[in-house]
Amino acid sequence: MWLSSKLKQILMVLKPGVVTLDYPNERPPVPQNLRGQPVFDHQKCIGCGGCSDHCPARCILVRDVCQELRVMLYEGSRCTYCGRCADICPEKAITMSNSFEIACDDKDDVTTRMELFMMSCQRCGRCYEMEKTNAIDRINLKGFRYDNLEQRTLIRKTSETFSTEMLKESDNYTRPSNK
Repeated sequence: MWLSSKLKQILMVLKPGVVTLDYPNERPPVPQNLRGQPVFDHQKCIGCGGCSDHCPARCILVRDVCQELRVMLYEGSRCTYCGRCADICPEKAITMSNSFEIACDDKDDVTTRMELFMMSCQRCGRCYEMEKTNAIDRINLKGFRYDNLEQRTLIRKTSETFSTEMLKESDNYTRPSNK
């Protein structure tokens, strides 16, 4: 009696066969709407810090090293893959990937560091991304133009647009009259 019930149990267990996957060799299909690790596009990022403000896990840190350099650090070991950073990014520089496996030996393997050069307004000190805006937007920014030569020498030369010859020529410029 006892032996027959045990044989029935053994046959019941062996009947279905192998039901698990050989995981490292065979990967299961990833669902369509799965949110994995965030992927950062360094070319699109303007350094606004919205992703850092809306991250509930506080895994995106924004640090201003100096007035012209902003460092954005993503600590993947803290991330909950909620996707708020990708939703709030105005330039769509953050996208959610299908990668969710982050097992590694070193914590730096899941850390992303971005260094962004930021121009700062000479009047108010607010940072803005110089290379991302077009020329008309730059002219309309507060603090872009200066009326006297002493203040013009304070402008950092980031491109050929700020050549000293051009600044000297602008001193002699007079606005055309409408008459």
